[in-house]
Amino acid sequence: GGQRQRVAVGRAIVRNPKVFLFDEPLSNLDAKLRVTMRGEISALHQRLQATMIYVTHDQIEAMTMGTKIVVMKDGHVQQIGEPLYLYNHPINKFVAGFIGSPPMNFMTVTIKKVGDKIVADEGTFELTPTEEQQAALKNYVGKQVYFGIRPEDLTYQATPAAENNMQMKVVNKEPLGAETHLFLQSKDQSIVARVQASAKESFKLGETVNFKPDITRCKFFVKNPEDLDEELNICEKIDAPWLKNPLTGAVGYDKVQH
Repeated sequence: GGQRQRVAVGRAIVRNPKVFLFDEPLSNLDAKLRVTMRGEISALHQRLQATMIYVTHDQIEAMTMGTKIVVMKDGHVQQIGEPLYLYNHPINKFVAGFIGSPPMNFMTVTIKKVGDKIVADEGTFELTPTEEQQAALKNYVGKQVYFGIRPEDLTYQATPAAENNMQMKVVNKEPLGAETHLFLQSKDQSIVARVQASAKESFKLGETVNFKPDITRCKFFVKNPEDLDEELNICEKIDAPWLKNPLTGAVGYDKVQH
């Protein structure tokens, strides 16, 4: 297993190239062997100190092997950056949903003004964003936006939290030993939560549970008026120099000031 890939890389190395091009070399291998080969290619990169351009549809490969990731959609560059930067600061909903495993959850919420606060109303619960997020959301009062939260940023609550409590029903679960992936539903919206084994001994299907999101880690995405095919992250100032320089790639958001 993996011998073809090793031979192909070996044939390339003897020519002492400055740049290696990999086009999904591990896509036909089983999961265990892919992990091994990822390590071998990463070690090779460290030893040769050569530039390696690696094409993959597997975000795990991109995150674990890349020193810099270029996320593309339909031939357009969406975002460029180091793996953890893209994970923490996705420029749009596509990047947010691509980076991370399990991927980021998205729920449709309505932005409302309650007193002097801006809240995100899901229908069965309300969330109060941070002051910085509220400042960005105030222009969207009365409109629907996407609320994004990663499974690992949801914390199980034995009793309902006083603020930002998400009460949902368990519709499926995947025990993985150290953690469990819970599939939760609220009306017609579904999300996934990663729960450490120590949080609770077991969860029953159909059980109503409470989770609290780390609101500082939440993202809010709205339609880009310049390009209705994608939703932009509106609550963060994201460093995106490639949007201003056409030499860095064809992009879909040339007119966006972000």
